[in-house]
Amino acid sequence: MSVVTLLGVDVLNNPAKFTDKYEFEITFECLEPLEKDLEWKLTYVGSATSDQYDQELDSLLVGPIPVGVSKFPFEADPPDTKRIPDSDILGVTVILLTCAYDGREFVRVGYYVNNEYDSEELSADPPAKPIIERVRRNILAEKPRVTRFAIKWDSEASAPAEFPPEQPEADLVADEEEYGAEEADEDEAEVEANGEDAGGDSNMADADNEAEAEVKDDEDELSDDGSVDIEGESDEDEEGEEEEGEGDAMDEDAMEVDDGGKANGAKTAEVVMSH
Repeated sequence: MSVVTLLGVDVLNNPAKFTDKYEFEITFECLEPLEKDLEWKLTYVGSATSDQYDQELDSLLVGPIPVGVSKFPFEADPPDTKRIPDSDILGVTVILLTCAYDGREFVRVGYYVNNEYDSEELSADPPAKPIIERVRRNILAEKPRVTRFAIKWDSEASAPAEFPPEQPEADLVADEEEYGAEEADEDEAEVEANGEDAGGDSNMADADNEAEAEVKDDEDELSDDGSVDIEGESDEDEEGEEEEGEGDAMDEDAMEVDDGGKANGAKTAEVVMSH
């Protein structure tokens, strides 16, 4: 729980000239006595492309802080136009009002600011070099963006959890021994799976070689005879059918082996992914 809560920010001079000071009235509540002051800052974002153009317009230390609701005025100088690119003078930008305790920021309020010329003629045809005296700013005070952060205040009990709780039992087993054993088991499983895959591939290769040899022998017999015996066609057809049946059986056996190899490969992939 935050010890200090921002209750409201009133923008006093708005709209105003670009060169006028920023004026705010800030209201906050403190729930318990604080040992140190609150540091308030106002930052002008000079360009949306780089934070090197950001300018800290002013900072203010407020304290000692009494318990209860407090209110104070905060003024800040306008930004230095020499530190802002000419192309970023006009248009929409952002100002950030922040508060920190002991160097730790706990609240940030962002406002959109629209900078434009005070006449339609200049707005319709702006000069290459901005005329700063004719530029007016309009802070969208009704739409602030408030961000709060949990920080440590004076007591240790108020500090937010920055690290997970200690786990002394996790250090009882050496990390190298535990993780090394798991990796060794996984390596053995991969080697066994790869061995089964290699066996399946060799069986398929032997079956394919035998089938090719038988087909080649049949072609040699036909070429040696020079003619085809009509009566022997039925016998050769029957033998061909038997050979085709044997070839189909070999293909089926080979497919069964291949399916087994794929199954083993999927299992190994699953083990690796679960790791």
